[in-house]
Amino acid sequence: MKLLFLILTAMLDIVPGGKAYVKPLQQRDSILVADQLEYGVELEEVRPGVVLSLPDMAPASNDTLSVVRNWKVDTLAAGKPVSGRTLERWLKKNKPVGIRASVVLAPFEEGVYQMPSIPMQRVDGDRTDTLVFEGVEVEVKTMPVDTATFVIHDIKGQIRYPLTFREVAPWAAGAWLLIVLAILLFNVIRLRRARAAGEVEAHRDPAYIVALRQLDKYRGDKLWAPDKQKGFYSGITDTLKTYIEDRFSVDAPEMTTAELFDALRDCKDISPDLYNETKALFECADFVKFAKHTADDEDNAKAVPTAVRFVTSTYQTALDEEAAAAGGEEAAAK
Repeated sequence: MKLLFLILTAMLDIVPGGKAYVKPLQQRDSILVADQLEYGVELEEVRPGVVLSLPDMAPASNDTLSVVRNWKVDTLAAGKPVSGRTLERWLKKNKPVGIRASVVLAPFEEGVYQMPSIPMQRVDGDRTDTLVFEGVEVEVKTMPVDTATFVIHDIKGQIRYPLTFREVAPWAAGAWLLIVLAILLFNVIRLRRARAAGEVEAHRDPAYIVALRQLDKYRGDKLWAPDKQKGFYSGITDTLKTYIEDRFSVDAPEMTTAELFDALRDCKDISPDLYNETKALFECADFVKFAKHTADDEDNAKAVPTAVRFVTSTYQTALDEEAAAAGGEEAAAK
């Protein structure tokens, strides 16, 4: 491809294009080994429609002079790079623009370099010619070394700086968090295994607390409407049956009202008045649930207080018995 380009340029008109320019990318007063240089050309007053071609610089790269970046072309208007819509508006007005084309080179040996001339093919309508920009000399230097005082030292190892608290803190915090999570996971697994083996009983509130908490949901008259009374009475009586089963060891949920109160008739912890009130509550509930009876406001208003009185009276008796038994054990121990 390079040979073909040279043959073509030999048949074209050769036009001097001036000198190329060279500019170090690092702002220094001299060029040092391995500094990167921008080497290129600039054209002014290039009309729209003119086609320019540049040779490939990659084959010129070697161990002494390396091509870091191949050609880059910038469009200039009024001396400044332009692109996008600004360039489109400039070209629509058929105004000439400037062209800057450059490559980036890096020399790796000290000495004076003669940069190659840059040929640029230009096609302007039916006319084709070649602009040749004369190469420039570049002097590359190395850092001066005082050979009189220069002493060769051994290669130093990697410097190790002391650790700071800021560097250690995140790792320490992460390790502490992992330890805490591991302890929690271990305890959770052990507790679950113990419960599965029956060694630990799950915490359960006393039956009277559960009953009073459930009965508190039925306070107020919002459930007294005829279409809600069945759920109102069912909730109260089911709560009492669950409590009675735990407190008196009676299979209350599976009994009818008559069977239940026959079983509670001789219970000394239930006073006759409380027995009759509670039985009346259950009978009213049966009428509401099974006979489509609509209870009046007086029966509705007494339902929850009667159930609460039954629970508080019977569990207080149990507490008194437990306290008396504990006192007798202490007296016997003394």
